[in-house]
Amino acid sequence: MPKPLKNEDIVTAVERWVSEMVVGLNLCPFAKREWVGQRIRFVTTDAQTPEQLLDALQAELARLDHDPSVETTVLIHPQVLTDFFDYNEFLGAADELLVQTQYEGIYQIASFHPNYQFAGTDVDDAENFTNRSPYPLLHLLREDSLAQAIVDYPDASEIPARNIALMNQMGRAQLAALLLACTAWDE
Repeated sequence: MPKPLKNEDIVTAVERWVSEMVVGLNLCPFAKREWVGQRIRFVTTDAQTPEQLLDALQAELARLDHDPSVETTVLIHPQVLTDFFDYNEFLGAADELLVQTQYEGIYQIASFHPNYQFAGTDVDDAENFTNRSPYPLLHLLREDSLAQAIVDYPDASEIPARNIALMNQMGRAQLAALLLACTAWDE
């Protein structure tokens, strides 16, 4: 029987994913600066329901609002919304929370899930790995910082096409192995 994972193990897996895939494959060229500068907050929630996750999301938004030393937060929720379609449906409620809390235009939420699937793709298409993560998570971004990063980056509009080409070149098997390696534990 596998040992139950602790929050630290879950955070470590997501940190490996950011290091190996997001930064390592340059899927998000804006992430490296924050990764190197240690300005990414990784936090897990024990939320069991979407309502509890919304509460955790609201708390993390408030934390970002009061802590400028944190550029971005990765809110990991391993126990809720493990089904991708439930997760995808939840994103509307998360965006509505931004409106209700008057954070719309200040923060935005990027979505990552172990079974992420873009509309119009097959579940096994390699390009889905641009948004596949070891656990379901919500990535909270400061809109002003993101807008400036886009301005400063040459050909930012080409990032999605470049990522799709890279994913297709690497192939599903290699990407699945790389993602799985992020959760491998030394015994």
